[in-house]
Amino acid sequence: MNGYSIAVVPGDNIGPEVIAAGCRVLERLQDLGLCRFAFEHFPWGAGHYLRTGRAAPEDLVARLRPFDAIYFGAHGDPARVPDRVGSRELMHPLRQGLDLYVNLRPARLLPGVPSPLRDPGDIDFVVVRENTEGEYAGAGGRVHRGGPDEIAVQTTVVTRRGAERAMRFAFELARRRGGKRHVHCVTKSNALAHVMELWDETFALVAADYPDIRTGKSHVDAMSMYLIERPAAFDVIVASNLMGDILSDEAAAITGSVGLAGSANLNPARSGPSMFEPIHGSAPDIAGRGLANPLGAIRAAALMLDWLGERGAARLVDGAIDATLAAGHPRTRDLGGDAGTGAMTAAVLDRLDAPHATAPHR
Repeated sequence: MNGYSIAVVPGDNIGPEVIAAGCRVLERLQDLGLCRFAFEHFPWGAGHYLRTGRAAPEDLVARLRPFDAIYFGAHGDPARVPDRVGSRELMHPLRQGLDLYVNLRPARLLPGVPSPLRDPGDIDFVVVRENTEGEYAGAGGRVHRGGPDEIAVQTTVVTRRGAERAMRFAFELARRRGGKRHVHCVTKSNALAHVMELWDETFALVAADYPDIRTGKSHVDAMSMYLIERPAAFDVIVASNLMGDILSDEAAAITGSVGLAGSANLNPARSGPSMFEPIHGSAPDIAGRGLANPLGAIRAAALMLDWLGERGAARLVDGAIDATLAAGHPRTRDLGGDAGTGAMTAAVLDRLDAPHATAPHR
């Protein structure tokens, strides 16, 4: 039985609640003899900022680098701490410092979960978002603060190397997934002539190395409409940091709830740990009430298992989630029910314990 060291950064408000649920699922896999885990918890986030003046210590990257993976919860407390603090002192240092250059967000319409779209079809695609540069590179600043001539500049950074490695990951993923074998590029080169022209040119160069993979390209505004009009047409979507961020949240909405969505921040070179998290916010309005949907965090744990090479365990967790949702109950509030975090977690654990538990069909 393989063992893994997991850095757990639960976060704020509902973050610790849903990450605790995910850890219970991982511990159940350990009880079943599939793999074992050594967890170490780190109390970083908005709460840590209020206690210490920083969202995380300056050496956070060095402290987390020795782990096999990072399990990351929902972070932020916007009523008390500006969102930029967590981004500047926690999220962006981890993504850039650990070179987590792929943000992977699967979008699949799960059994028993209705889409808000009238006729969505069989939605099953993945958004590959470049994760270390683009619009979130952090280049820019403000001068003449507070005065009438104040200036703010935020520079989008696209490098050929950064775009190419994210795009190659997308093409390799399309090959592994089989099925449609299609990569769709999101751009805005009609308006962002410099950075997005480089993005488009790089996509064309990479695509030439994958003649077996079909390609498409859309401007981001059109793409936001296509995800509503024909989401089942897509397979792998590759986008810059901001564009991928927005479209992947839209993808979560059309598949039923952001509470169901997990994501992975990957270092494909495996020179350090990758990070796995639910995509929803910290929801201060329901924190401490046991109402949060834990399935996004549990699906993030399944992505972590898959990345660690425990694919059988990952499929078992995904199968338990599918079976729970297909049964129609319990349902958390975001899915139209009144069940709490504990009831949904218990239902998944029961499915894992079932003697004939199976993985979902892809």
